[in-house]
Amino acid sequence: MNSTAAWIVLLFKGMLIGIGAILPGLSGGVLAVIFGIYDQLIAFLANIRKNFIQNMKFFLPIGIGAVFGIFLFSIAVKAAFGKYEAQFVCLFIGFVIGTLPSLYRKAGAFGRAIRQNVILAVAAVAIFSLMMIGNSLPDIQPNTPVWFFSGAFVALGFIVPGLSTSNFLIYFGLYDKMAEAISLIDFFMLIPFGIGAVLCILLFAKFAFWLFKMYYADMYHLIVGLVIGSSLAIFPAIVFPSFTDAGLAMLELSFTQAAVFSVIMLVAGIALSYAFSKLEDRYPTD
Repeated sequence: MNSTAAWIVLLFKGMLIGIGAILPGLSGGVLAVIFGIYDQLIAFLANIRKNFIQNMKFFLPIGIGAVFGIFLFSIAVKAAFGKYEAQFVCLFIGFVIGTLPSLYRKAGAFGRAIRQNVILAVAAVAIFSLMMIGNSLPDIQPNTPVWFFSGAFVALGFIVPGLSTSNFLIYFGLYDKMAEAISLIDFFMLIPFGIGAVLCILLFAKFAFWLFKMYYADMYHLIVGLVIGSSLAIFPAIVFPSFTDAGLAMLELSFTQAAVFSVIMLVAGIALSYAFSKLEDRYPTD
């Protein structure tokens, strides 16, 4: 195994996970599952002192990449994402589509019963409904307690894959403010946000680890359902509005051009997820 190549792969995965953590429609946990590191991450966070040095060597490039991903994407939000939000979301939806078959196979690695498929369906409907309800939530003015709970909420997206916490920040009117504060390295926002995120992860990681240990099939089918439901919710919440007259005017594109752009980004996401799977075959990281 080429250790340098494996390190670069982990760094790039971390960047995408960081972007997914603040990208509307996705969560860092979803991409951690997609990239095959979620189980290891939860096990590490639940038992930090166990194999600490070995785990740190593995997660260090992922952590560095995640920080860069969050920071760089926050800078890009106003420059590009604000205008081409739907198209960038389509790119990440492509990641999800390209990996759903492998996720479903992994969920059934130890068998699959009717109960697991029911859990999958209920989870998909529940997260879809929850994200749709979010459209009617009122704006909240940011302050220290709000940023603390926002950080905890975003971190929850790592613990519960499929829970797109950024979508709710948008619905509360906090998303653009969060992205701007991160890009400006505003410590009045970053400190309470970071404390909330760390506390949430430390408090819930051990519980999540126990759930996966005791109910592997149920939990993984729950995750697949959350991934499917949250992905479907993106279309009416983010993608479809870009094809309205107002959305097309902002894009300065015709309906056909916008559709082609979206499809290209979707296909690119699928292709990239396929390329990652091939790269992992050449340079395994576990």
